[in-house]
Amino acid sequence: MAAARYHSARSPFHAHLFQEIITFRTRKRNGCMKVSVKKAKLSEAGAKRANLSARKKERIKLPNYSDGIYHVSEFFSHPSGIEAILNTRALKSYQSLDSNLYRCVLPQIQLLNFRVAPVLDLQVTPTSQDCVVEMLSCKFEGSEVVERQNEHFSASMRNHIKWESIGAEQFLDVDVKLNLILEIYTQPFVLLPESAIEGPGNLVMQALVDQLVPLLVKQLLQDYEEWIHQQRKHLQ
Repeated sequence: MAAARYHSARSPFHAHLFQEIITFRTRKRNGCMKVSVKKAKLSEAGAKRANLSARKKERIKLPNYSDGIYHVSEFFSHPSGIEAILNTRALKSYQSLDSNLYRCVLPQIQLLNFRVAPVLDLQVTPTSQDCVVEMLSCKFEGSEVVERQNEHFSASMRNHIKWESIGAEQFLDVDVKLNLILEIYTQPFVLLPESAIEGPGNLVMQALVDQLVPLLVKQLLQDYEEWIHQQRKHLQ
């Protein structure tokens, strides 16, 4: 099934997700399922839809830094931690819309004969116990033909990151949930039951999330360690 094909340490996690979603779409002959993204709005109330979902949990032990000054909760509430979660170095651009709301424009990707740019609105909510990243809106920007398809697709994602201490050890838990709704409105797929799309689609999405979440965790750990080194330098 689907596999994430680009694995650089700075590759955007969300870009991987939507690049693979597009790959799943283009496997259907001649673009039979027209797919793009928009929050909770599809074209017709009675349209046939396939519901796809995937979930992946990952738990790692955090390094035991001897000074113990810079707790991971400080990292996720610091601007550097927010940038790490958004992976701003891999984005085309991003902007703050509110105190914890960000609009992220991903690098353009190829969709059949078109180039499109996924645009995500992400809410990042850090507390002293955890950090939650929720996708509030997502769409494809490009040609008029591409943007007209936004009404045939809905997506939601929630990334819950929490930490806990057990004795002298600290652990980081990441729980990513991805849900997609695909509108099915072209022949011959409208003649098939939703399960004919949902079965292979769920396998595709789960394989994708299973590969990408460990990469996300590894990247966050690297950014956390880099942030600690920077903080120590400022004290010298």
